[in-house]
Amino acid sequence: MDRSDKQKEPNKGTVDGGSRRRFLINTGYALGGIAVGGVLGSLLKKKPTTTTTPGKTDEGKTAEPKNYNRALMFFTQEQFRIVESATERIFPEDETGPGAKSLGVAFFIDHQLAGDWGFNGRDYMNPPFYTGEKEQGYQGRLKRREIFEIGLRELENYSMTKFQKSFIELTGEQQDELLKGFELDEVKLTTISASSFFKMLRSSTLEGAYSDPLYGGNLDMNGWKMRNYPGNQMSYITIIDKDFTKLDPSSLQDHLVSH
Repeated sequence: MDRSDKQKEPNKGTVDGGSRRRFLINTGYALGGIAVGGVLGSLLKKKPTTTTTPGKTDEGKTAEPKNYNRALMFFTQEQFRIVESATERIFPEDETGPGAKSLGVAFFIDHQLAGDWGFNGRDYMNPPFYTGEKEQGYQGRLKRREIFEIGLRELENYSMTKFQKSFIELTGEQQDELLKGFELDEVKLTTISASSFFKMLRSSTLEGAYSDPLYGGNLDMNGWKMRNYPGNQMSYITIIDKDFTKLDPSSLQDHLVSH
């Protein structure tokens, strides 16, 4: 046998790729509707009908990337809708710019409650518990996420009692009336203070509107743009000796991209 004959002889130690593929397809035909024929066989036979470049639509236009940060980590869908409606009344959209809903404030609060802030991870939470002074802040055994759960449930109960409707179904004026009742402690709750819950909700709303977009709120830095706030600038050395200079806001992500 010469060299050319040896090359024609199949290698017994290897499996021919084409034969293997034909075997799997034919097995699929033979087995019919079971897993190989129904799934693997169809995958092997299927060819792409169109070719689309990643990040492009079929028309060739650049597809807008999805914002995967817009997902719930703590709230239920119902809780999220209540928070979204309540924060919009606290920070409403007007002629100066977008409101809490457009800024993604409810997502900011949801993400915060799912993390250390919601678990009071940096607070001393062991007894004994005493009623503290106002300047001492919250003094109690409940975690912030528990306060929010109770507060949202009580807000919904108050809405059903007063208007026989869910909070999200009320008019803006009716929602304001309920929130005002919580703010002034007109709503008497047994587990938490209504006014304390409102203050926590209000402060979280403002934080979500003006924090770095990294944390889920302040979408597109629109909260900063309303206030002419420069955001997270690397340096002010070029304008420090000048009068007020309006700067395009910069986020933490901008620094990462620029490097």
